[in-house]
Amino acid sequence: MIGILNFFQNLLDKTRALDFLAPLALRLYLVPVFWMAGTKKLNNAGLDCLSGASGPCDFSPKQDIIDWFGNAEWGLGLPFPEILAYLASYTEYFGALLLLIGLAVRWIAIPLMVTMVVAMVTVHLQNGWLAIAEGTGVFATARTEGAIERLDAARGILQEHGNYSWLTENGSFVVLNNGIEFAATYFIMLLALFFMGAGRHFSVDAWIAGKWRR
Repeated sequence: MIGILNFFQNLLDKTRALDFLAPLALRLYLVPVFWMAGTKKLNNAGLDCLSGASGPCDFSPKQDIIDWFGNAEWGLGLPFPEILAYLASYTEYFGALLLLIGLAVRWIAIPLMVTMVVAMVTVHLQNGWLAIAEGTGVFATARTEGAIERLDAARGILQEHGNYSWLTENGSFVVLNNGIEFAATYFIMLLALFFMGAGRHFSVDAWIAGKWRR
């Protein structure tokens, strides 16, 4: 019995040679998440701007984003909306680039986690856990049950009066509940990167650490 356990333990120990894959996968998964979030908040800050194809670059937050941060009636109602819009936009934008090359990963994970906490508290918490509404299950609420009721009604209308098979050819209709599910998942992934770092390979952090040790 002990021999069998030792065999499997040795087998598991050999997989440590590939332990860099976990932080690498987390980084590459989060890059498009924060890249899209950051570029949507900034004026003309996509890949075309970086390549010079779209003329002069304007990396300031869009005015509607600043208004959304500050307006209490239809937005977040936060103080200092312009400052917070700059901080959130630049954190997500440059955070995606740092995650991509694996530079200062543990450091950038901190402000990125803060943005996720702010998003959860100010935007998503009131909607519960689920990102996509479900009518049943432990995380279903009166809000999601009502959403599913409306979704079923909408499907009935489309099936009767629309080309439903064509409309659903590339996927089923759902109702976005906008709960904390995605933001909480990204927070946990960033928390793991904060403790693990960028990984032993395919990162500038690993290259710097190697040079420093030498």
